[in-house]
Amino acid sequence: MTASTRDPAPSAQLASRGALSKDAEEYLTYLLVERGRSPRSITSYRFDLVAYEEFLEGRRIGLKDVGPNVVEDYLAFLHAAGRKPSSIKRALSAIRGLHRFCLDERGAVADPTDGLRPPRQPIPLPKALTEPETEQLLNSVVGLDARSRRDRAILELLYATGMRISELSGLRLSDLDLDRQVAVVFGKGAKERLVPFGRHALQAISDWLGPEGRKVLQPVRFQRRVDAEAVFISTRGKNMSRQAVWVVVRRAAERAGLADKVSPHVLRHSCATHLLEHGADIRVVQEILGHAAITTTQVYTKVTNDLLRREYEAAHPRARRNPPAH
Repeated sequence: MTASTRDPAPSAQLASRGALSKDAEEYLTYLLVERGRSPRSITSYRFDLVAYEEFLEGRRIGLKDVGPNVVEDYLAFLHAAGRKPSSIKRALSAIRGLHRFCLDERGAVADPTDGLRPPRQPIPLPKALTEPETEQLLNSVVGLDARSRRDRAILELLYATGMRISELSGLRLSDLDLDRQVAVVFGKGAKERLVPFGRHALQAISDWLGPEGRKVLQPVRFQRRVDAEAVFISTRGKNMSRQAVWVVVRRAAERAGLADKVSPHVLRHSCATHLLEHGADIRVVQEILGHAAITTTQVYTKVTNDLLRREYEAAHPRARRNPPAH
């Protein structure tokens, strides 16, 4: 019987119909029943394993006959197809789990994924606003009513301190020291840090906490203690959620014509980037942002290095790509 006429492996037949081999089905059952994986995770694994077994079908290779070179070829195939590193990493996780299950439970003699490493995922560079764009955003809130005072204070404090939106929504009145111009911020893992803020943020916060700001929005009697202690409250007198704070930022971005450039962390990214561009020590920025590891903060240095490169090429006579004609 020639290769062109013989029947493909059983797993390949099943995969070609969008189903899975018996071994793969039993592996998914094992994940669901024994390991307690969620149905959503099982669906993702099924998608990856169907695609994998279809690839094996195309090569007329049974699951137990797979070698390391076949798995490497499949990962290269996914990369060539434009799959993102995170997607390839997830696919390898599903494939690795299947082969280990076959080794432990189905009599396979080896695990072809042993020693294989997933592709490195590039660290996405944070997208910061330029300083003029930041000014544009901060100046987009006009008016002297209580809501405008609140929104202006939110924007100024986010940019001044680099705190996360969730951290700002959790601020209590006792966390602010206006005389020293510092805020006590509770970050991830309930870690506490002291963050300074400048005169613009001080002025905005003072206006908000003054008689024509927060006191106008607060009810005669707060329903909850958390509302009474919150720095930022809604028009209904409740502690603003992080979703409500994000709405303030998004609406300001729309008014400033920056809606496509603004994300929930954009003022945090801008704060860190601008500090480094103006010569702040990276460990100081790490402390301000509340990063546990310096490597997290170092991502921002890549952004500023790009700026340095652009400035260098624009200014140095022997670095210009198109030198002026004489």
